[in-house]
Amino acid sequence: MSLTKINSSAATLTKNRTEDSIIPTSGMCATCVDGCIGMCEIGKSAYRGVEAIYPQPFGIITSAGEKAYPVDYSHFSIMGTCVGAKGIEQDSDKAIFPNVNLGVKIGQDKGIKLKLPLIIPGLGSTKVAKINWDGLAIGAALAGVPLTIGENVCGMDSDSEIKNGRIVRAPDLERRIRLYKEWQQDGHGEIILQANIEDTRLGVQEYGIEKLGINVVELKWGQGAKDIGGEVKIENLERAQLLKKRGYVVLPNPLDKDVIEAFNRGAFKEFERHSRVGMVEEEGFLKRAEELRKAGAKYVFLKTGAYRPADLARAVKYASKAKIDLLTVDGAGGGTGMSPWRMMNEWGVPPVELHSLLYQYVDKLAKKGEYVPDIAVAGGFTLEDQIFKGLSLGAPYVKLVGMARAPLAAAMVGKTIGKKIDVGEVPVYIERFGTTKEEIFVTAADLKKEIGTRFNNVPPGALGLYTYYQRISQGLKQLMAGNRKFGLEHITRDDISALTKESAEISGISYIMDADKEEAEKILNS
Repeated sequence: MSLTKINSSAATLTKNRTEDSIIPTSGMCATCVDGCIGMCEIGKSAYRGVEAIYPQPFGIITSAGEKAYPVDYSHFSIMGTCVGAKGIEQDSDKAIFPNVNLGVKIGQDKGIKLKLPLIIPGLGSTKVAKINWDGLAIGAALAGVPLTIGENVCGMDSDSEIKNGRIVRAPDLERRIRLYKEWQQDGHGEIILQANIEDTRLGVQEYGIEKLGINVVELKWGQGAKDIGGEVKIENLERAQLLKKRGYVVLPNPLDKDVIEAFNRGAFKEFERHSRVGMVEEEGFLKRAEELRKAGAKYVFLKTGAYRPADLARAVKYASKAKIDLLTVDGAGGGTGMSPWRMMNEWGVPPVELHSLLYQYVDKLAKKGEYVPDIAVAGGFTLEDQIFKGLSLGAPYVKLVGMARAPLAAAMVGKTIGKKIDVGEVPVYIERFGTTKEEIFVTAADLKKEIGTRFNNVPPGALGLYTYYQRISQGLKQLMAGNRKFGLEHITRDDISALTKESAEISGISYIMDADKEEAEKILNS
């Protein structure tokens, strides 16, 4: 049976005609009939061409690959114990899960303090990120979780001002940074400014550091969802022409008179804007990290994607040489944007394999006495059990788990509930909890007590994200207390066991039937 749904998916708004009889290798219907209108991906490609490459409806969804990888984090089980406690006194009245400490400090000087071991990786110029930014920024700031402003925000802002090829004013970027900073609590969390090739050419990070008070910048090699640059769709000719003039790759060429004529007569309805692919080189990378520090950046991060193992080794080694403060490694299949659908499913190293290689590489450097940056892992994480496993598999080097699609979902749900409250149309499924945001959002009372009258200005999207994080927090505390680990620094690789021989071989985590074997023998023979 195929591991991927090929030739039809809800993500591309396609389906097979013979849904009960599909050829596993091709995804085609067992009988392809002359006269079919073409509901499958092949058929849709016959009349919409490149539009069928991308998930749809473009711009208002998030998407991630459907491929069922041979090994994933569900192939590991969390090991509890009934003995002892680490990080707290061995007293049943004190070793209770509310006393688990989820705070963590990252960076070379450990100067970035977080309330939770989480980070939201780059959310950039996609429409879905922009229209949900209020909820994301305020919710993350209230929760003490760092948030990354992703690529192309300045270049995509029609109101940005560019002089001599450099950004001198960027209203959308200014707003995104201001929103997060205004809602930060006791200095927890951080707003991070990421840059790709186009951003670097525009001087976006220097602008952010010098004019907008940015302390943390992130260099971007790529992401787990795709191995090319970011892309968005443009439905306005003038906007497409502006982006082309700003140096972006725009298809078809909006400055070509034949293309303009075809667009105006309705032959096609949207342009594609693409970013360029990077050309990683050690000397240039080290130089850029130093340039950013000289420009005033207090912390420099690196995010890389699901590239081949040699590229992961480069990321680890270069991050060590450049004394990078945080390295984020994003496994294949994830993504919040609009990556080419087949690419999202069929390229890159999956999360468990990638994170296992990551552990091997950083452990090798650590044993040689070389600098190892703090590490974040990403790629399809959503809830506390997966977060615990990610921290455990990479312990002691992995400090954070990156999640973007799940937090965005929480913010979108919160926003939608808020809209329903405003028009007095709360769905029955939600109405059983109440009809106001104070009644529906279970964290409202405590948050109102904590921030006072400012609560009235918290958008429902932010409440959704904040409440989701509260659930993650308590769930993670419960799992850690079950392992008798009362601080994140006490999590180790033997806090999980592999459920299959294959997952054990890939990860280096003990197969469950081999776990504690020596200790068990000693107990039995004592």
